[in-house]
Amino acid sequence: MTPTLTVSDEVRALAPGFTHVAIEAHGLVSGPSTEATSALLDDAARRLAARLGGRAPHEDPHMAAWRAVYTAFGAKPSRTRNSAEALAKRALSDAGLPRINVLVDIYNAISVAHLIPVGGEDLDRIQGAMHLVRAAGDEDFVTVAAGEETVEHPDTGEVVWRDEAGVTCRRWNWRQGPRTRLTEESTSALFLLEGLDPMPVADVEQAGAELAELLEKFSPGARITVHAPA
Repeated sequence: MTPTLTVSDEVRALAPGFTHVAIEAHGLVSGPSTEATSALLDDAARRLAARLGGRAPHEDPHMAAWRAVYTAFGAKPSRTRNSAEALAKRALSDAGLPRINVLVDIYNAISVAHLIPVGGEDLDRIQGAMHLVRAAGDEDFVTVAAGEETVEHPDTGEVVWRDEAGVTCRRWNWRQGPRTRLTEESTSALFLLEGLDPMPVADVEQAGAELAELLEKFSPGARITVHAPA
């Protein structure tokens, strides 16, 4: 079932240039990272380096826009980086990008290559509609700390993705909760590509099209729907 995605008026007012492309996929094949997905990540790091031309990730205009939005809702972007900047920083480091599993490797590669936040949610674990809102501060965010499950609460006014059960991702796209993350057993997924001005909507769509192509390549026969930008 296609999940309903809504963006609140408060978030639109905070970031009027925000757009997202959602990709719904069923019949996926995940599993541990492979040589092929590892090669995707290595290629993404090379594409990123070429895109930046010696600049640091935060100096890219798109990343600067995300930093400005994070500051606007009270986050400190140098400490809690948006997901694309955090991945880009790792891609350019000696440690390189982490290898997680097939599905996560694929969308991380797209995020790094295009320098755009990309998230993946297990559709079988999402409860009800998905909403991008400014938090009241009493919502539950179930995460793991020191090996133990714990419940946190977002800051009042923080931008979060949430479903009917609670927050799925804090500080817009900074930290995903384990409840809905994609695993080696996931077969249905919702991918979200998120752009801000000055990234053209066409660039967000191009990144989404490349992600859909990779999903088809790694999961032949999967049913993939790319939704129009919203």
